[in-house]
Formats: sequence, structure tokens, C-alpha cells
Amino acid sequence: MTGAGALQAPRAGNVKPSTTDNRSDMPKLKPDTQRARREAILDAAELCFARSGFHRCTMHEICKEAGISPGALYVYFASKEDLIAGLAERDRGAFQERFAPIGEANDILNALRVVGEQYFVEEPKHKRMMCVEIGVESTRNEKVGEIFRSVDSFIHKSFRDLFERLEREGRIAPNLDAETLAALLSVIGDGMMWRRAIDPDFKPDTLMPAVTALVGSLLNPVNGGAGEGQVEMRDQTAASGTDGAAPAAEAFESEASS
Repeated sequence: MTGAGALQAPRAGNVKPSTTDNRSDMPKLKPDTQRARREAILDAAELCFARSGFHRCTMHEICKEAGISPGALYVYFASKEDLIAGLAERDRGAFQERFAPIGEANDILNALRVVGEQYFVEEPKHKRMMCVEIGVESTRNEKVGEIFRSVDSFIHKSFRDLFERLEREGRIAPNLDAETLAALLSVIGDGMMWRRAIDPDFKPDTLMPAVTALVGSLLNPVNGGAGEGQVEMRDQTAASGTDGAAPAAEAFESEASS
């Protein structure tokens, strides 16, 4: 059996919640404790999905990795699909936090490079393995597919809207439309993620300068991608010193001598 039905069918090693479980009888945990436990469960699920694959991974394995009982797990997540939804929600939040500063950066290309290095160089390899595993599962499982495509569409739209804004503000001058640029960036990102997941000899850090140059050729930043106000501020700073420290020191010395 494949698809969503396979996740609901009893399987050897799967842990099913007891019909005698009563959440109202469980001790009440403080909100911070609940959040920490939920994060620990998601961390365990991420490791187990990457290590065993979505189908082979069981709820019992996740419980063991997280160091909790089945009853405690089912308080937060009723199925592996719910765990995928929780991971997707967490990853979307992390992406938003990393993505937000790009549009305000003085150097757009450098800001994109920083985010790229966070995902393709600094993050543990098992996170890339998990993304590949869930991507493959999304082609078989309708619910997982909906979750996967929702996150993928969100990321695509975020980049498309950013590129439209930057072009409107005169900060980039690309030859391609924003929709195509966002699609190409997804292809580049997917390729980096896939190579890191499957190739033990792949060294993403050595490839990042070339990737950054490629993205730069696509976006064609104007003045580094800085807005007019940012360029003016940068020029004023350059004229008075690299960080404004020299004029401040001179003013201090003048005041002290008087």
C-alpha cells in the first residue's frame, strides 16, 4: 500500500496510541516546557526521517530518539504526516527570519550569499537528507505533497516578490523577469541541496563563490543592489572614514584639548 493509506495502516514497529490514553489526565506542563518538548520531538523526527527514510521510519523509532514515551509523542503529533507538517512550519519560520534582511541589505549579492551558505554549507547534512526524502515522498503521498508544495511555493513567491521590488527600486537590472529568476534560483538551490545529500565528496563551500557569481550575473545588481538612500549614506561614510570612527575621535580630541 502506498500514499496516505500506508501511514494509517498498522505496521510492525509502529506505535499506536492507547485507547486508554487520556490527555486530560496527563500533568500540565509549562508553555516553555511544552515548546521545548515539541522542538525535541521535531529534532528527533528530522534525524529519523533522514536516517531511515519516511516509510521505514516508525513512530517508535522517533520516540526512542527523542527519549519520550509514545503517549507523550501523540500529545503533540498524531502521525508521521503531522510531524512533516510541524517540520515544514518550523522550516518556513526559519526561512522567513533569514530571508527578511536581504531586501534591506546594502549589498544584495552578499546578503544572498550569506543565506546560501547557511543552508548549503553550515546546516548539518542530515537536514538536506531529510529534505530529499520528503521531496521524494511528496510524489507518492498526497498530504505530504500538499505540505511540500506549500513550502516550495512560499519560498518561490518570496524570491519573486523580492526581485520585483528590487527591480522596481532600480537596485537590480536583470535581463529576465522576476518569475524566471525565482525559478532559476530554486533550480540552483535544489542542485546544491541534492549534491550535498548524495555526494560524500561534495564540498559546497568551494563552490559558493561560483554560485554567487552566477546569481550576480542573473540579477545584475546596480551599485551592489543598494537603494539611493543607502548609496548616499555609504558615500558619506566613505568620505568621512570607513565607519565614522575617525571624525568622532577627532571631535573627542578637540574637546579634550580645549
